Amino acid sequence: MAGRIPDQFIDELMHRVDIVDIIGERLELRRVGSNLHARCPFHAEKTPSFTVSPSKQFYHCFGCGAHGTAIRFLMEYDRMDFREAVEYLAQRVGMELPRTAQDTAGQRLELLYEVLKRAMQQFQHWLRQHPERNLAVDYLRQRGVSGEIAAEYGLGFAPGGGSNLLRALRNEQLLLAAGLAARSERGLYDRFRQRIMFPIRDRRGRVLGFGGRVLGDGQPKYLNSPETAVFHKGRELYGLYECLRMDPRPKRLIVVEGYMDVVALAQFGLREAVATLGTATSTRQVERLFQHTSTVVFCFDGDQAGRQAAWRALEAALPAMRDGRQAFFLFLQEGHDPDSLIRSEGVAAFEQRLQQAQPLSQVFFAQVAEDIDISSVDGRARLVERAMPGLRRLPPGIFRGMMLEQLAELAKVHVARLEAMLEDGTPPRPALAPAARPAAQGLTRRPIRLAIALLLQRPQLAKLVTNPQRLAELNVPGMDLFIDMVRLAGAEPSLNTAGILERFRDSPHAAALGKLAAWEHAVPDEGMEAEFKGALAWMERLLDEKRLQYLDERLRQGDLSEAELREWQELLRRRHTAPSGANTL
Repeated sequence: MAGRIPDQFIDELMHRVDIVDIIGERLELRRVGSNLHARCPFHAEKTPSFTVSPSKQFYHCFGCGAHGTAIRFLMEYDRMDFREAVEYLAQRVGMELPRTAQDTAGQRLELLYEVLKRAMQQFQHWLRQHPERNLAVDYLRQRGVSGEIAAEYGLGFAPGGGSNLLRALRNEQLLLAAGLAARSERGLYDRFRQRIMFPIRDRRGRVLGFGGRVLGDGQPKYLNSPETAVFHKGRELYGLYECLRMDPRPKRLIVVEGYMDVVALAQFGLREAVATLGTATSTRQVERLFQHTSTVVFCFDGDQAGRQAAWRALEAALPAMRDGRQAFFLFLQEGHDPDSLIRSEGVAAFEQRLQQAQPLSQVFFAQVAEDIDISSVDGRARLVERAMPGLRRLPPGIFRGMMLEQLAELAKVHVARLEAMLEDGTPPRPALAPAARPAAQGLTRRPIRLAIALLLQRPQLAKLVTNPQRLAELNVPGMDLFIDMVRLAGAEPSLNTAGILERFRDSPHAAALGKLAAWEHAVPDEGMEAEFKGALAWMERLLDEKRLQYLDERLRQGDLSEAELREWQELLRRRHTAPSGANTL
């Protein structure tokens, strides 16, 4: 994705954007010295360890290791992709994203977003003016949905007939690509007919797809858009956009099963509900929820099907249960969904039910202990066997430790033994997302490392390197990165720290540069050039040593020329006059 936008555009963008403004609009920042501090939004903490450097245009959390530029922050905090983040920042600073031949895919997506938007507007128009509108209006009135809530959630109406939308929008191929039309032996036809329409929107308010509730006895009762280039059921949540418009950082989010449940709860003032899209809850959806809140309440029917759905949601939530996050489960009485229950009991009673929801740990152990006699040794062994796969999915931390302690108490096993079993049986863990990967602390102060860090902070230092190709002869860890940095900074000395990091975004060196950008090397601004020259002198001494070893071997073989002998003597002299520890790696 990064390659589709010219590097020069990203460079200029990084110069114009102020990361303090971007993060300050989302977090409460407090100045401490030359940097700003806040509580990290990517993990739970009481003492702020999240720092923002105005000079480097870089953020770093010393607790969880999250770090990056303004682009990375938007990608991790607002869940934007790279292009979305660049477009957002460009719009803020008045830059127009260049359109090149490589933007074809992006232009195609924009066309899909546009036709989906037009479809939503058409469905809304039909809800107001179509001759069959009373079918939909009567249904919504019976469900107690006001005009205000219907407008807020963008509700609409798809009339009966096979080609109303096709005739209205007149773009068969786009409608087919957007999942709004389908193909049969007889040709194309409208996918949604005789249905209440619920637009599914992303965090930017763009329509991705639709859910349609049938009016009458038709089947299926609910019909969703198929997977398309912009719509992926396992990623999105109905109602999340509307929730975050009301409160960008809600204290909790409630996961329900149906579109009407979301709308009904909103009608009664509970603006915290979202719904999965006809599929089992995914870990990706749970992670998205926890990006915006620390507490998630899953609300399911109390029948067998509801409990099975709850267990699938619990399994999806386990990898996301980092410290500071809470998940609860509310099981409704049989024959009720959130919509019917809040209408029969009222808001206060439903809120009380939410407050009494069962914590994830309680539901987990109740499920794994089902049909097990834990009074027997065999039963307790069976309990451990059932519980361990789920516990292995938990990320390391206090919560996992407490879950192990609870299992140890139930199974009457020492917790240390369970910890050993957990580690022995843990499959290889996937790498954490860049924003959550802990960065190494207390980096050793080595010349090559310091030189790269200084160059990253002040690219103009590259002009002091007269012959980078000669340095390539040194087989020193980090030298390849240093030379790449010198060449980039030498060619474009106006780059800042954020610009360099973005240039290396897709490079194997990206992680190392992220650590060095966060490194507090304690070199003051006025001492940077001297320290950099010292690192260069160290490299020159290593080159001298390499040459001296070569000449030593030639001397032992008796092959030294008169000129080489003089060179050998000069190198020996420079070795003896070098500062103590000069050749230390």
